[in-house]
Amino acid sequence: MKKLFTILGCIALFALSTTNVKAQNYKTGLGLGIDFGDGATLVGPSIRHHFSPKAAIQGDVLFGGNSTVIQGFIQYNSSIRGAKGLDWYLGGGPSVQLYDGGSNFYLVPMVGLDYKFSGAPLALALDWRPRLYIGDNNSDFNAGRFGLGFRYTF
Repeated sequence: MKKLFTILGCIALFALSTTNVKAQNYKTGLGLGIDFGDGATLVGPSIRHHFSPKAAIQGDVLFGGNSTVIQGFIQYNSSIRGAKGLDWYLGGGPSVQLYDGGSNFYLVPMVGLDYKFSGAPLALALDWRPRLYIGDNNSDFNAGRFGLGFRYTF
């Protein structure tokens, strides 16, 4: 697992050091978030807000698998040259799963793409979001999780 975080860190540093184009195709997006892959599919409201040209926060409240998941992410984003409306982002944050009789805590790194449709107030995001479970005297890593976001932008 240390190798995975080392590789992701190197990719992040490379991306941060080689990018100097303007990002942020919209200020705020509100809509539907879907978290899927290994395990239950979770669906619920999602919001993404850019608080600077290259930084955003995202919050989701998702339901599925007899549980509720509350998660928040901070993201660095940048445009992709030659692809108008398409940004890539890298970030992560905590995720808490609440279920009947207990809760679980996860750390969730993420990397993905965000596309703002030209001439329409709509954005589509797709990301890879592996999960690191942190619990009582054990931990687990699930690399097979992905996110999909459909947002109205304003």
